[in-house]
Amino acid sequence: MSATLSAPMLCAAPLAPLIGSALAGILGTTFGGNRIGRAASHTLTILGVAIAFIISALTLQAVAGGARFDQTLYHWMSVGSLNMDVGFLVDGLTAVMMCVVTFVSLMVHIYTIGYMADDPGYDRFFSYISLFTFSMLMLVMSNNFLQLFFGWEAVGLVSYLLIGFWYTRPTAIFANLKAFLVNRVGDFGFILGIGLIAAYAGTLNYGQAFGKAPELGVLLFPGTHWLLITVICICLFIGAMGKSAQFPLHVWLPDSMEGPTPISALIHAATMVTAGIFMVARMSPLFELSDAALNFILVIGGITALFMGFLGMIQNDIKRVIAYSTLSQLGYMTVALGASAYSAALFHLMTHAFFKALLFLAAGSVIIGMHHNQDIRWMGGVRKYMPITWITFLIGSLALIGTPFFAGFYSKDSIIEAVHASHLAASGFAYWSVLLGVFVTAFYSFRLYFLVFHGQERYDQNPDADHGHGEHDHDAKPHESPWVVWLPLVLLAIPSVVIGAITLKPMLFGRLFQGVIFSDIVRHPAMAELAESVQNWPQMALHGFVGAPFWLALAGVAVAWYFYMVNPALPARLKTALQPIYCILDHKYYMDWFNENVVARGARLLGAGLWNIGDRGLIDGALVNGSWKLVGWVAGVARRFQTGFLYQYALVMILGVFILMTCFVVTWNGIPLIYQIIGLNK
Repeated sequence: MSATLSAPMLCAAPLAPLIGSALAGILGTTFGGNRIGRAASHTLTILGVAIAFIISALTLQAVAGGARFDQTLYHWMSVGSLNMDVGFLVDGLTAVMMCVVTFVSLMVHIYTIGYMADDPGYDRFFSYISLFTFSMLMLVMSNNFLQLFFGWEAVGLVSYLLIGFWYTRPTAIFANLKAFLVNRVGDFGFILGIGLIAAYAGTLNYGQAFGKAPELGVLLFPGTHWLLITVICICLFIGAMGKSAQFPLHVWLPDSMEGPTPISALIHAATMVTAGIFMVARMSPLFELSDAALNFILVIGGITALFMGFLGMIQNDIKRVIAYSTLSQLGYMTVALGASAYSAALFHLMTHAFFKALLFLAAGSVIIGMHHNQDIRWMGGVRKYMPITWITFLIGSLALIGTPFFAGFYSKDSIIEAVHASHLAASGFAYWSVLLGVFVTAFYSFRLYFLVFHGQERYDQNPDADHGHGEHDHDAKPHESPWVVWLPLVLLAIPSVVIGAITLKPMLFGRLFQGVIFSDIVRHPAMAELAESVQNWPQMALHGFVGAPFWLALAGVAVAWYFYMVNPALPARLKTALQPIYCILDHKYYMDWFNENVVARGARLLGAGLWNIGDRGLIDGALVNGSWKLVGWVAGVARRFQTGFLYQYALVMILGVFILMTCFVVTWNGIPLIYQIIGLNK
């Protein structure tokens, strides 16, 4: 590819998955008469995503060579001086996100052929995941806030459809409604932030808005002593809290495991949940002007990184353990954003996408091999039956806990070092949160690994073996998944090992993000100090063996091994001894209880009050019914004077003349009464 980027080729990247989605969704379902079969549906959608990946890879190659693209492709409308356009901004940040999204999506599409083979909604599922890929590409390629918001809402809508894909299950319907409502809370803040930018900057274009950032940075929000830029950044970050599942708007993500496993990998590894991280990094010219907003981000990220990890320590559903791991790792990325280490956050976003997609898909392979059992308490000894799944799951786990020479080590260690170098007030809390989170991550990751792949075989002891899948023989031994399932695991395992070393320098200190991400190294020196300590990937990995994160991770693995392989009775005794703490964790800090019993009930009471007082009492009662009753009463009074008798009309006229004459003749303080009534005495 040449050093230039063409609009037609860039347009083909999001449009190819969209066309595949439309063909599979219309012609491959009952909506269009099932005119094409399953093979055609998955072929069309996989082809579309493959085309998008090839274009994304070529785009990244061109961008690495210095190419850039920022152009409006379609003018929708103008409101005064505010233009609403559709356009693309392709730079280092966009190109990296395009490659990550399309590669992981391609692996998920291939994997879905085997995982969803027996599902009656096969074609519909492929249509949804291709539409999801289109939505995410439109989000990351946008050059203006309007298109960003379109992509933002589109991924939310498609995630609603995917989480509730099995719509006959009440738990799936509850989960997708929960995800939809919680994200609406975050999106309310997000659109307020966009509205403030449009109002004060007078534009929705990124470049123009960023150019006016210094002017916005000195304005006060009307009626307060807050800087306007602080209010804008916090509103934008509230949107990121919902989409990237940060405390307290994290509650939707664990429940979204009700969707099929391929969706868990697609939504929670590389696409939807990383949208908030991408957005904050894209808005770095704004966030750099507000230390208050950055401190807020550090606190939220620190809480999420540590306390969501604690919840993963007690989960028994294989997918939920990995889901809480996703929450914790998103907290790491958020902490990096708060420390102005935007490059480190994006670096971890990329490496995390590969090994977390690997873990989710490997978990799905285990679920298939275990005949749809998801409870890790009734697994064990799976290693010898599923060797490919075992080794790829182990690689993903080692990358997740930050083992030196694995991809996750380079990005996670960079975040910890960057936060340690930050001078912001909340950086101390954030640093200890991410440091302790290393032990927690290692513990729950290898608790899961040991319970599933090692130890005594327990799959035949499951008291809940059926799980609604009566067609399966649950007494049969586990078995390795078909090649369409394990091939994506192998392809994801490779970057889970090598991608961190290959991209360490380009992602953190190269020209890839030059002119894209802005950081004030004087006020926020985290990346500058990180550059001094990071030399090259072999040195960094070797030095990692003497660092605190490595020993904390090793301690977490050792504790998990002792608890679940050497002395498996100890966890039960600790559970009894620490029952109050376990109860808090088991109830997920009572966040769901609070939302259901305080927020939801309060909203219902407020709604009932508004309906009874506002709707029924004021609108229907006073305005609608009251107006016609008043008209009816006036008409009833007037009707008494409209009798049709001339002598009554004459009497009324005489009385009227008499009253008028009286008003002119009668005076008060020498002024006629009529003048005082109509105000002419002034």
